Parts: sequence; structure tokens; C-alpha cells
Amino acid sequence: MFKKFSLTDKLLFIAAILSLIYSEILFFNGYENQAIFIGLWVPSLLAFGIYIHLINKKDD
Repeated sequence: MFKKFSLTDKLLFIAAILSLIYSEILFFNGYENQAIFIGLWVPSLLAFGIYIHLINKKDD
């Protein structure tokens, strides 16, 4: 299943998952504002990954 993804796709997905986990850690340790800020990175990273994927598909 993961053979369909390029290295860039995998790295961006890992970055999104790690930012989600870090955001949850911050939130449960009482840093709500920082957790919300970091949590907003998740959709941005995923959207950037989709954009990169579409740009690479267009070149084919």
C-alpha cells in the first residue's frame, strides 16, 4: 500500500502525525494556546502535500 507514496508524501504525512501528537501532549500538559497553534499545522501540512502531489502529477 505504501509503495504508491513518494518519499516526500511519507515525510509530510509523518510531519503531520508528529505535529498532531505534539499538539495533544501540549494540550494535556496545560499549554492550550500553544497546542492549538501547533494543531493548526496538521491541515496545512496535509494540504501542502496534496499540492506537491498535484504539481508532480501535472508534469507527467
